[in-house]
Amino acid sequence: MSWLLPFSRLLRIEPQRLLRILTIGVPIIGGMLSQSLINLVDAAMVGRLGDAALAGVGVGGYATFITVSMVMGLSAGVQALVARRFGAGEHQRLFEPLIAGLLLALAISLPLTLLFILAAPYVIPLFSADPHVLEIAVPYFEWRTLATVAVGMNFVFRGFWNGIGEGKTYLQTLLIMHLVNVGVSYLLIFGVGSWQGLGAVGSGIGTTIALFFGSALYFWQTFTRHRQRFHGHNRTQRSTLLSVMRLALPNSAQQTLFALGVSVLFWIIGQVGTQEQAIGHILISLGLLLILPAVGLGIASTSLVGHALGRGDRADAYRWGWEVVRVAMLMMALLGLPLWLLPDLVLRLFTPEQHLIELGRWPLRITGINIAFEVTAMVLTQALLGAGASRQVMHINLLMQWGILLPLAFLIGPVAGFGLLGIWLLQGGQRITLSLIYGLIWRSRRWAHISI
Repeated sequence: MSWLLPFSRLLRIEPQRLLRILTIGVPIIGGMLSQSLINLVDAAMVGRLGDAALAGVGVGGYATFITVSMVMGLSAGVQALVARRFGAGEHQRLFEPLIAGLLLALAISLPLTLLFILAAPYVIPLFSADPHVLEIAVPYFEWRTLATVAVGMNFVFRGFWNGIGEGKTYLQTLLIMHLVNVGVSYLLIFGVGSWQGLGAVGSGIGTTIALFFGSALYFWQTFTRHRQRFHGHNRTQRSTLLSVMRLALPNSAQQTLFALGVSVLFWIIGQVGTQEQAIGHILISLGLLLILPAVGLGIASTSLVGHALGRGDRADAYRWGWEVVRVAMLMMALLGLPLWLLPDLVLRLFTPEQHLIELGRWPLRITGINIAFEVTAMVLTQALLGAGASRQVMHINLLMQWGILLPLAFLIGPVAGFGLLGIWLLQGGQRITLSLIYGLIWRSRRWAHISI
């Protein structure tokens, strides 16, 4: 642990506490980065089939992201409740939120699956009018939608394992699932022997198979391999089911509207110009990838805050929030260095077009400078979810995104003529403001009195 000492002194965090943050946070970050990596691998495989195939999978994949966001809140709801009970030493009641989450995953995912499969021929054309793209995007989306129930259950298992501070088990299962995805998708895309394969749609089928395989593996890990650790399971109480639902639904609504908001922002950039939209796609995708470490540490804070509140130690919960923020700020400052020192080099990894690089140079620098100041909101959002303040988080995030950012972005970019740079300056200011708001909320400590 000697290697931690310089960072411990720099961050003013005791080595044991810093190690605890990293022990919980690093597997979560690894899992989130692995998901992005598998998406890049899928894109690399499908990209060999041509532009229409790549665009079709991209359109179907983005539409799937909106669908997935509707069940994403189950993870936060289960994690908050499990962490609170784990901290209180109520190990015999840890399975209750898990079972409640799995039941809710079924109840929410099955009607969503039916709805989106029926709506696919009408929804997907909203993203593209190219018939060659739609020929791939619609069936790809339908296959991916079939896995919504598996996605919901996998989020529930993520919340459970992260809630008890053992994200390593979640990560191991996730990595096996990704390996299965690569192997099965490759065979279904390109075929084997005399069989020519299914093309780009095979990627969607392979991912769906891998997601159900991952669910089966999570069931085995939790209910067979480790069941004896949790002293059996008593019947899930109706109050537990309602608690998980109360914590999960606001977060799912927020995630869904966030995904839609990103789509609207992309459309606003398109009103500035086609070139701005092209580089804007790269900037948005890069930004969403870079914030994953901060979000992962934030999810770790959900558990740490929940454990402390479960013990009745509100002061320790408050301290965990700020300590995770400091770790995230250092990590994101280091990640942001290449963005503002070497923006052209970074952008050249995604496009060789010099005019696009010039358009994106200063927006990327702004991202690199701001990213360390934006993490307070990312971490404390998750910490407040651990305290049970999911409704407050939803209201603040939706107001800042839909009430302020998107209307002003439209006025500043296309209407006032400040273009992509104006939109990016506004977005950076909005995110820093959001961090200040969450910092003040955390300092108030009113969240420490929420009962879940």
